[in-house]
Amino acid sequence: MGKLEALDQKDRDILRVIQAKGRIPIVDLAEAVNLTKSPCLQRLRRLERLGYITGYRAVLDPHKIDQGYLVYVQIKLDNTGRKALESFNKAVQRVPEILACHMLSGGYDYLLKIRCANMKAFRELLGDAIADLPHVNQTISFPVMEEVKETTLMVIQDADD
Repeated sequence: MGKLEALDQKDRDILRVIQAKGRIPIVDLAEAVNLTKSPCLQRLRRLERLGYITGYRAVLDPHKIDQGYLVYVQIKLDNTGRKALESFNKAVQRVPEILACHMLSGGYDYLLKIRCANMKAFRELLGDAIADLPHVNQTISFPVMEEVKETTLMVIQDADD
């Protein structure tokens, strides 16, 4: 049985509501999932304790905080041995402009999601930080012209699906 299958419909409903409205008062959450306050709070705390809910965050408008320039960067390493991968993975954690780093299989080794102020800031970041990450052999950058969809909401299936 998968982890999601271990949850009943009320738990799934709580996850659905809380991921869209993280700051919802417990009374409103309980009403939204058709529970009373105390059992709803107990379920919410259990979902947090079990790691289904990993945190609560504010979603910031990147343009208002001078981080409106979005770029995806493909990274090809010169070495994909375990130590080289670990070294790269550790170094990526120290670059705050890298919002996401995914190791992939295929024609390149990693895909980075980067936000910064503008093209000039990206160029400096590329030359000063990205190219200097351990074992980087090649980078290919893809500046985003328009953000069509971005969401952190995940699909939570109903228990009977």
